[in-house]
Amino acid sequence: MRLATTLLATILALCAAPALAQSLEQMAGQMIIVGFAGDSVDDKGVAAVRKQVSDGTIGGVMYLKTNVASRSAVAAMNDAFRKAAPADLPPFITLDQEGGLVERLGSAVGFKEIPDAETIAAEYTAEQSRSIYEQLARGVRDWGFNVNFAPVVDLAVNPNNQVIAKYGRAYGKTADVVSEYVAQVVAAHHDAGLLTSLKHFPGHGSSTADSHEGFVDITRTWKPTELDPYRALIAKGYDDFVMVGHLIDTEIDPTGLPSSLSPVWIGSVLRGQLGFAGVVITDDLEMGAIRDHYGLEETVKRAVRAGVDVLLFSNTAKPRASLGAEVRKILVDTAESDPEFKARIEESYKRIVALKARIRN
Repeated sequence: MRLATTLLATILALCAAPALAQSLEQMAGQMIIVGFAGDSVDDKGVAAVRKQVSDGTIGGVMYLKTNVASRSAVAAMNDAFRKAAPADLPPFITLDQEGGLVERLGSAVGFKEIPDAETIAAEYTAEQSRSIYEQLARGVRDWGFNVNFAPVVDLAVNPNNQVIAKYGRAYGKTADVVSEYVAQVVAAHHDAGLLTSLKHFPGHGSSTADSHEGFVDITRTWKPTELDPYRALIAKGYDDFVMVGHLIDTEIDPTGLPSSLSPVWIGSVLRGQLGFAGVVITDDLEMGAIRDHYGLEETVKRAVRAGVDVLLFSNTAKPRASLGAEVRKILVDTAESDPEFKARIEESYKRIVALKARIRN
């Protein structure tokens, strides 16, 4: 799976990474991934984020289905994003392409679809699934992406779950089974030169609600075994992204903060107990679980102080080309008056640079 060698490469990159950013604003910008309007390189929304990529004031872009008109259009946009980026600091060009119902590229635009995780686990062994995910990863790479927000490592412990079990997104009910398939997904993507993201930390499979709609309290349903797939992959050197969900467990964090804004979940559990050394990214910060309870400024400040490295915004709640600039201003203004906050930005920037050094396409 080459995870151990990947970890070593990242450690070396962290130690040797040059200070590529020339300003606090650029360092802060690398912490931002945003969605955008448009499905053609000539669209105003695409031009706006391309300019921000060029300035180094956002770190990457996120695709939704609305951005996908055709392979040629996507390839042209992604080529433009790559060429616009500062030297040695490529943008994260991201999408959710799990297979099954959760995908941005489908047969309608000529992408070969694959089944969902539940179906693959039912019909193939973990080893047999490798070729399926190699096909998926090569396709994603060939369309010009370098980050796939997959695989899902949630356990299907609640058959009535509205966001995981309902859509067949989990490989199984036990950590051993899930870990076996997830390892193959990661390895296939790494072989294709892509970065991945384990999600949704600390575990969405036992939940009884959907964080797209509002708060999800897992206090009475969450099981410690939901951390085991993360523990297994991290122990083998996994250090791409871990995507943190908006999940509340007042037994673990009595403050009631969602995990994406929680120093307990991110600092104590993910970094401390599990030893994760890679890049922590939030799930979409415009989901109802966050948007309905926290303003933009509070969300950004809490997430960074909790230990988040990359802030993900789908830019769908109130779509605007200025969103990245608004987030960046909050980061910079806060850092200029708070040395600890500035240190957090610098820490995240080093991790991001190290991860971007591994992008091959």
